[in-house]
Amino acid sequence: MLDAQLEPYSRLRENLAKRDRSLREKVMSLEEAASFVQNGMKVGIGGSTMSRTPMAMIWELVRQRREHLSCSRCITSTDGDILFGSGISDHIITSWFAQGILWGLSKVMRHHIETQGKRYDEWSHMAVGMRFRAGGMGVPFLPIRSMLGSDVMAQRPEAKAIDCPFTGEKLLLVPALNPDVALIHVQRCDAYGNAQIDGLQFMDIDLAMAANSVILTTERIVSNDQIRRAPDQTKIPFFCVDAVVEVPYGSAPHECYGLYEPMMKHMSAYVAQVNSDPIEGMQAYLDKYFHAPKSWNEYLALIGMEELLDASQKGRSIYND
Repeated sequence: MLDAQLEPYSRLRENLAKRDRSLREKVMSLEEAASFVQNGMKVGIGGSTMSRTPMAMIWELVRQRREHLSCSRCITSTDGDILFGSGISDHIITSWFAQGILWGLSKVMRHHIETQGKRYDEWSHMAVGMRFRAGGMGVPFLPIRSMLGSDVMAQRPEAKAIDCPFTGEKLLLVPALNPDVALIHVQRCDAYGNAQIDGLQFMDIDLAMAANSVILTTERIVSNDQIRRAPDQTKIPFFCVDAVVEVPYGSAPHECYGLYEPMMKHMSAYVAQVNSDPIEGMQAYLDKYFHAPKSWNEYLALIGMEELLDASQKGRSIYND
């Protein structure tokens, strides 16, 4: 099945020209930011595996019962379970889809792919990144080597093998990936959307450049003066960003480097529950943690203060060491 992600360059330029790139305050609630994501859209998700996952934004989209989202992420973890299990997504583009290194392949993913008609497009890790980079550069493709000779290449008819016109060597062309909206979680940003990222950046900078709109969730909003004191740490500039939402512990139960580690007790209980019954176990988890809480703070309360504090202590210890 061919990947229907490419748009003519002229249309991408038209969309770019229409965006409001002025220096203005963009702070809003999760509910308001969710309005940028409409049914059937292509959604890019920042972070990687269990790192800086924009979980609060995913939580809100599940609560608002979005449908038919096509989601792309460099490496997918339990966020993919939630996207499929909640019904908001029926297509995921990624390089690896599991519940995490500790727990292995997702039974929720297998259930939805094998019996429910959901679609999982596997690419190499480099290929996903280069697709976002091509999208950010405004070019229709970029050449890579990483999938040549692999079985992954055989699964992706969208990628085209060519002979390099300069060297004659084999290259693989991967098509640009331009999400309609990107969801990215950061440690801090100002009200305008100037975002600073500690630790690994993953593919978030290219994703922000490739997407037609960007929703930033952040652990805290800081002053523009503070951002200007360390300009080298600003990885995503304001003119890429359309919404800013302050959400402490916005990656929970995943981790946010320097602030908190994954909430392993919660994660282990989750995996045991959904793997024992990928249908009823998943629905019970969604009912308790996504649909029942009236706010993100109530969601965090269900995870538990003890677990949040333990994750915070471990996160700060790693950062300070």
